Amino acid sequence: MEITKKELEKSQIELTVELSLAEFKPFIEKGVKKVSEEIKIEGFRPGKVPFAVLKQKIGEMTILEEAAQIAVDKTLPKVLAENTDKQVIGQPRVDIIKLAPENPLVYKITLSALPEVKLSDYKNAKVKKTEKEVKEEEVKKILDNLTEMRAKEVMVDRPAKDGDKVIANIEMFLDNVPVDGGQSKGTAIILGKDYLIPGFDQKLAGIKKDEAREFDLPYPKNHYQANLAGKLVQFRVKVKEIFERQVPKLDDELAKAFGAKSVEDLEKNIRQNLEEERKREAEQDLEIKIIDKILEKTKFGEIPEILINHETEAMLDELEHTVTHQGGKFSDYLASLNKTRDQLTLDLLPNAIKRVKSALAIRQIAVEEKFEVSEKEIDEKIEELLKQYKGYEKVEERVKEPNYRLYLHNSLINNKVVEKLKEWNVEK
Repeated sequence: MEITKKELEKSQIELTVELSLAEFKPFIEKGVKKVSEEIKIEGFRPGKVPFAVLKQKIGEMTILEEAAQIAVDKTLPKVLAENTDKQVIGQPRVDIIKLAPENPLVYKITLSALPEVKLSDYKNAKVKKTEKEVKEEEVKKILDNLTEMRAKEVMVDRPAKDGDKVIANIEMFLDNVPVDGGQSKGTAIILGKDYLIPGFDQKLAGIKKDEAREFDLPYPKNHYQANLAGKLVQFRVKVKEIFERQVPKLDDELAKAFGAKSVEDLEKNIRQNLEEERKREAEQDLEIKIIDKILEKTKFGEIPEILINHETEAMLDELEHTVTHQGGKFSDYLASLNKTRDQLTLDLLPNAIKRVKSALAIRQIAVEEKFEVSEKEIDEKIEELLKQYKGYEKVEERVKEPNYRLYLHNSLINNKVVEKLKEWNVEK
């Protein structure tokens, strides 16, 4: 068996494998046997049809194609093991280059490998940790939101005022042309709270049931809807119903409805939750600063497209999950950006490449520092997850899958590296 190795761009490797006719013949015999087991020919038992009879019945190339598949399946693992000294990622692509009667078999393997990573100094970044404080107005805002959730609504027949909820049909226009996605029916708007853009709810003050109003409002220049940012939009709003909202007073009785003993206890719980959230945010900011410092001078070989594409798709999936989890539609989100999925993918590429580089740097640090994770640590993490998600059958099944152990192994290694990086690089 002759093997030719060639280094390609973007960390790809090409292996051309040639099996001589003598080496290929045993696989042709296996191909004959397999095909003859699947095709019924009168006068012969399955698997016992002679080559000459089978060739006449279905053609020699059908037999050779089956033989080639068997030969590749049998020889591929050995070829990869003996001819790749780099960490291979993804599935290898196999192409049959030469397949003809009374000829050698030639096939080509194309592999993607992890690029070379030359780390910069990763122990002396001297990053400062910043604390994020919880402000009293944040606690008050959550308390206000909780009381708003318990508001009773009563339909009224009077002009709308601050605090009321109106149900309205909305039409939006740019230069008298309807805005794509800007038409809605039965939309709830609370007067006194910004809706869509600042000033919108104020335009509805004093409006009556079945009354329609037309007005213009400028969209902020930095608005997330690029097609509307900085533009004057015409609105046509017709109110269908008006509700008076009776917001309860925040007292100990109401606090108990949210699982607290008193208003003071509820405030304490909210503040503690916010403080924990700020700590997590501070830790994440710290990790990003350290990794960014390391990436500044770390050198990378050409990164395979498969890694970048995989990361970009993961980021798109995360974004889509966030939008749908909040009750929106991803197609509407794309429309608000005035972008297609492909255009958004291009926008995400720089961050995807950065995330790939971060993962590669962390992996290389783990290799150089010889970080390890024991089977016991993985077992303990699996046990912890099964307790956490007890009763969630799909999650339990996923955690028990063999491939999940590899995911946990990599995840735990990464966690160890990140914790050590903070120990090395944070100024005390």
